[in-house]
Amino acid sequence: MSTMPVGGLVPSATGDAADLVVRNAKIHTGDSHHPYAEALAVRDGVITVVGDDKDVAPRVGAGTKVVDALGRRVIPGLNDAHLHVIRGGLNYVLELRWDGVRSLRQCLAMLREQAARTPKGQWVRVVGGWSAEQFAERRLPTVAELNAAAPDTPVFVLHLYQSAVLNRAALKAAGFTRDTPDPRGGRIVRGRDGEPTGMLLAAPSALILYSTLAKAPGLESEEDRKTSTRHFLRELNRFGLTSAIDAAGGFQNFPDNYATVVELAKAGQLSLRIAYHLFPQTPGQEIDDLARWIEMARPEDGDEWLRLNGAGENLTWAAADFENFVQPRPELASDYEAEFEKAVRLLVENGWGFRLHATYDETIRRDLAVFEKLAAEGLFPAGNRWLFDHAETVSPDSLDRIAALGGAMSVQNRLSFQGEAFVRRYGPGAAADAPPIRAMLDRGLTVGAGTDATRVSSYNPWVALHWLVSGRSVGDLALRPPENRVDRHTALAMYTRAGAELTGEAEVKGVLRPGCYADLAVLSRDYFDVPEPDIAHIESLLTVTGGRIVYAAAEYEGLDEELPPVAPVWSPVAHFGGYQASGRAAVAGARQAESLGHAIAESEEHRQWRVARGLAPEAASAPFDPCFVL
Repeated sequence: MSTMPVGGLVPSATGDAADLVVRNAKIHTGDSHHPYAEALAVRDGVITVVGDDKDVAPRVGAGTKVVDALGRRVIPGLNDAHLHVIRGGLNYVLELRWDGVRSLRQCLAMLREQAARTPKGQWVRVVGGWSAEQFAERRLPTVAELNAAAPDTPVFVLHLYQSAVLNRAALKAAGFTRDTPDPRGGRIVRGRDGEPTGMLLAAPSALILYSTLAKAPGLESEEDRKTSTRHFLRELNRFGLTSAIDAAGGFQNFPDNYATVVELAKAGQLSLRIAYHLFPQTPGQEIDDLARWIEMARPEDGDEWLRLNGAGENLTWAAADFENFVQPRPELASDYEAEFEKAVRLLVENGWGFRLHATYDETIRRDLAVFEKLAAEGLFPAGNRWLFDHAETVSPDSLDRIAALGGAMSVQNRLSFQGEAFVRRYGPGAAADAPPIRAMLDRGLTVGAGTDATRVSSYNPWVALHWLVSGRSVGDLALRPPENRVDRHTALAMYTRAGAELTGEAEVKGVLRPGCYADLAVLSRDYFDVPEPDIAHIESLLTVTGGRIVYAAAEYEGLDEELPPVAPVWSPVAHFGGYQASGRAAVAGARQAESLGHAIAESEEHRQWRVARGLAPEAASAPFDPCFVL
């Protein structure tokens, strides 16, 4: 593997030579004792030196790869604290991504083109990562548009937790007829004739959406599943991600659906570190599943690449609320605590930590009452790590109770994509504190950050970082005021150090210092200096995980590891790729007017400067408008 030519560094090291040196960089280490550096050295996947060129020069040997960062910003590798990475990897090459696309017109063109290359029996599926609010048209595609774009190929388009749009061919492939009953918590929209129109609504449960998606053909061979997962991990590396905590989820069975990442880990082919959770899939069988898993495995089983982190994000189905903000808050069963307590008791008595999906404070308060009951018995938390996920409406009192019980938090930018729906349902006052990030941090809670991708939010971490810093949705709606936003350093720490704390790896991950994993990213633009709207458009040009160059672009292209070609050949990813980068942030109308005003003011200042120097007449020229010329 070749490296970039670097003048002034002469190979001299022998036995302690570094495998990799990154120099001429603006390194944000994340280490408060040594926050800034210009170079670092790596050996055996671990950082050995952090300093400047003179510090790393003695570690350069004949076989050392030397990368010149060209003065770019380098940060610790990002860690998504809540990402459905295992499920996302198994489906990645089958999905058409609308993430980042700015117009519905372009999306429909992509769909039309993909339908033409999709073989008979397969579906075109658009599954998460976008919101109608990001489009210039500010709307969903219609069933008629899907039918026109793909008259014969089944098309399934998922929109957040709210709805799905199917064309005529997909309705037939999924078996929906006028006689198909509405499932519990879902609705099949029908026309005057009683026939399904192609719209499915979560009312409020998204199960109707996900169970319909499950009818589409998956990848049949294990080799294809491995290839899909490796390309998904490479796509995550593209944005500087080097770690993720997998939150399990529906239709992700253990151990079957975990087999692909296990095999990749055994082969040394993971390019992203994964800490995973286990999620009981069958209502009524949760306690039996947890008991069986406790006999099979222990938290922290595995290694630095693939390790078990605990149970969740559901422990029992009855205790889980829904995050469909188009619908009212769901009322959970009045007696779910009995089974929920059994699950928590079983876990803590056996040394298992857990994470809990909870959108609303009403759910969080009920869960906390169970924990406090166990704590009174001396059983909770018993040294086990535990946390709440999401928590958009968690109250100050609940945060105090969480802190008292030694809990933590994990927040995701779901309101980047659902913010407008949340405001319509609960109002701008509630949205200002959804979730109350500053209140969490002010209580000393560990707060990890992530996306909850891939079925709703995009997996692009920079969209989430933009939301943390700006408080704005992808539709540019201001949701959170300055007092509930965080600065860029805090947001980055939530995406690096905090994630490591949630998996018990804070001593070796999340910062760039000697003895820590060599996980880092060389950024396309300086995160700390770019205009706020442009944070969402940052990518990595070089991503290193465990000292391996796992992604490389621009001047570094070709330095990363080779992947097998995307398969199948008709895959949307093979043609369009994943996230559709749009470069610089689009200028919204208000910002455009503001920028125009600044330009006019600067123009007048320039005219006055010229007048003062005798280069222009004293009086400004009268405006000329041909519409008023007689």
